[in-house]
Amino acid sequence: MKVQLSAEEARVIGALIEKEITTPDQYPLSLNALTNACNQKSNRDPVMQLDERRVQQLLDGLSRRALAVDRSGFGSRVPKYRHLFCNTAFGSLKFSPQELAIICELLLRGPQTPGELRGRASRMCPFGDVGEVEAILEQLSSREDGPFVARLAREPGRRESRYAQLFTGTPMAGPTESTPVATAPVARAIVPDDRLELLEHRVERLEMEVAELKRKLGE
Repeated sequence: MKVQLSAEEARVIGALIEKEITTPDQYPLSLNALTNACNQKSNRDPVMQLDERRVQQLLDGLSRRALAVDRSGFGSRVPKYRHLFCNTAFGSLKFSPQELAIICELLLRGPQTPGELRGRASRMCPFGDVGEVEAILEQLSSREDGPFVARLAREPGRRESRYAQLFTGTPMAGPTESTPVATAPVARAIVPDDRLELLEHRVERLEMEVAELKRKLGE
């Protein structure tokens, strides 16, 4: 795997991928909208507090690496950005819709179990059952151009192992089963039910719409 990201770059890429899928009518994103997407409190772990200057620096760095680009339309008064992370005409990194939904969730929320990923990634792409998620995770961990994810060693008291994306390097939240590493246990939040996930998604969309209205009123 050739693409390596910092934690902040992963948040920017993850936010761009998420909004491309969930709010395509508002994509590409302005700097203000992208900053809000990076800092939102729902569907993020950890919650970050990036300012627009820092997000612009991250975009500039990603642009130099051909991972993001300004795609403002003709006559647009505000620059808008989209990712070139994967599934582009000139890039070699290709994911199916289900693979991309899982990668996006791992970039935004860190290591998760297949059950958690099924509940959370379903807002971007439907999944039949947990077994289907597990099969896709195994594909992502064994692809010739990867691996892109790794299964972490199961923690005491947990029924399922968690999976982590590898774009930000070796996971620090726990050892992988193939490369054990001594790390401190990490507390995990209780998995919200489907109703709460749906409410979070609605709040997220409203936040984006309010941010866009504020931008337009300020022009």
